[in-house]
Amino acid sequence: MKNNFTLLLLFIASLGANAQAKGNIEFGFGTGYSTSTLDATGQDNFNYDYRSSYNVSAFADFYVNDRWSFRGRVFYDRKGYNNEQLVDADGFTFRTNMELNYITIPVTANWHFGRKRNWYLNFGPYVGFLAGVKETRYGLDLTDDYNNVDAGLAFGIGVKIPLNNKFRLFIEYDYQSGFADVFKNDIQYFGYYGSENNNYTTSRGAFNIGLNFLLK
Repeated sequence: MKNNFTLLLLFIASLGANAQAKGNIEFGFGTGYSTSTLDATGQDNFNYDYRSSYNVSAFADFYVNDRWSFRGRVFYDRKGYNNEQLVDADGFTFRTNMELNYITIPVTANWHFGRKRNWYLNFGPYVGFLAGVKETRYGLDLTDDYNNVDAGLAFGIGVKIPLNNKFRLFIEYDYQSGFADVFKNDIQYFGYYGSENNNYTTSRGAFNIGLNFLLK
C-alpha cells in the first residue's frame, strides 16, 4: 500500500512537470482535522459515535480557465467510528473504538468564484483503498473483516489566500460520503452485532489547511 501511495505521488509530480510551461497547474500539500463515522441503514435506532483523527494529502489542480479546474488528490485518511460492540472468544461483550485507515483518491471538478477567484467549490467521485483496521481496546487487527475498497462522493468549499506570486495558503472544508458497504459480509465477522438487511457506509468531514504552489 505504501508503494502504491508513492507511485501515485510520483505520477502527479510527472504530470505537473510536463504541464509547467503552460502555467495552468498548481500543486498542493495539506493536512486536516477530521471526524468520521459509519452510517447504518436497514436497522432502527442504531447509531455509531463519531471518531476524531487527521488526514494528510497531496494534489494537482489542472486549470481549464479561471473559473474551472480538475483536481486529482491523494489522501492518507484516518477514518473510523466509536462505540462498537464486540463479542470475544469467551462470549464477553465489550465496547471499543475502530480505526479505519484508507488511501483515498478523489477526482473533483472545482468551480472558482469571487472577484479574484480565490474561493472554490468542488465535487466528484472518490475511491478509497483500505490500509488497515484496528480496534483500540485490545489492539486487534480486523482488516480481513472489511472490504478492501471504498467508494463515494466528495465535495467541499475552500479559500486560497495569496502569500506571494508563487504560494497560496488554502483553508477548506472537505466531506466524503461513501456508498459501498465496508464489511465483507452482511452479517459481520468477529461478533459484530448486525443484520443481513444492514448496509454500513463511511462518512467523513474535515477542516484542512495547506499550501498551493503555482507553476508558471
